[in-house]
Amino acid sequence: MDDSLQTQRDVALAHLNRLIARGRQIADRLKTIQDSAVDIRAWQQDCATAINELSGGSKAHWLSRAFSQAFLVRPADGGVVIEASAADIVDRLLAVLAQAAASLTTMDPVDAAAVAATAAPAPRRFDFVHTAELRGVLEQAYADSGRALEAGDVHRAFITSCVILEAIITDAIARTRDDVAAWPFEARIAAAETAGLIRGGCARLPAVARTYRDLAPDVTVSERDAKLVRQVLHVVMRDLDPGR
Repeated sequence: MDDSLQTQRDVALAHLNRLIARGRQIADRLKTIQDSAVDIRAWQQDCATAINELSGGSKAHWLSRAFSQAFLVRPADGGVVIEASAADIVDRLLAVLAQAAASLTTMDPVDAAAVAATAAPAPRRFDFVHTAELRGVLEQAYADSGRALEAGDVHRAFITSCVILEAIITDAIARTRDDVAAWPFEARIAAAETAGLIRGGCARLPAVARTYRDLAPDVTVSERDAKLVRQVLHVVMRDLDPGR
């Protein structure tokens, strides 16, 4: 196989293997923790993106069908189809990822490379950020925050999401103000709302998030706080990038 084709396939397989490793960590947590206490959404979304790319965006592709079926339970008596438990979903998605990796490994080299070329696209969630050198940093931080939440590292997920939120708000208002660096987080939020850059999503921020920079070592951050900040972050990202 040509070196470039081999590289494309290797990159795609490495991406699938990372998803599988993350999924196994989540599965291990679900063995000892109730489903409702484990947030699998970030991993699930990354899986959906990978499967969509591998299947060429076709809903009829066997990978797409297998992915969709992982979320449902079909009763033996033909009753109403219901949503599977988080543990079942993780196990089934791991099986789908394993199938995808096996397929990529065994298919014709040229075909595999063609598929692999789109299997692990670089995330572009922060193209709206004006400071270009920040975009890659924010992408990595966003991914780290999601993985931390999945792994139960609530404090890290919380702080990272707060940092990202403050960074994108600061980037937005810094276009018209040159004194932003000295402002507290609360003032930056207020300025962005007053300027119409963001709407009222930040009203849902827990109090501890507004003063996260001064968080004392003995202050406990709840999983609910971490999830709320991440939800607000998504809202603000949509405000700053209406076309996404």
